[in-house]
Amino acid sequence: MTVIPESELEFRFFRAGGPGGQNVNKVSTSVQMRFDAKNSPSLRDPVRERLMKLAGSRLTLDGVIAITAVRYRTQERNRADAIERLQELVDKASIAPTYRVPTRPTRASKERRLQAKSGRSAIKSGRGKPSLD
Repeated sequence: MTVIPESELEFRFFRAGGPGGQNVNKVSTSVQMRFDAKNSPSLRDPVRERLMKLAGSRLTLDGVIAITAVRYRTQERNRADAIERLQELVDKASIAPTYRVPTRPTRASKERRLQAKSGRSAIKSGRGKPSLD
């Protein structure tokens, strides 16, 4: 699991809308956190590539991941929320995908499949209208 040091994170605070009364107009509680994933020394190359893919629309053309947190009413909780969301992304990207090794079906499995097909065919052919013979 890769941990991102806080020195690589850049925070901007601004006023948020939503609930909070007059406090919303006075205090900058919203947080926009930026993380330069493209040039980060703490990420290995395969993790970096998967992280940039996972970031989706949060990734800028410069390779910077921007996460905006406005869920809570305090700056500290929004800051922690942004860090937590980035860490979840990094944790997901740290897991290397397991690739399926293609195998060929055995002769017995092919025969079982063909017998099941002919059995179903016999069942379905017996469903028709009875003949006049």
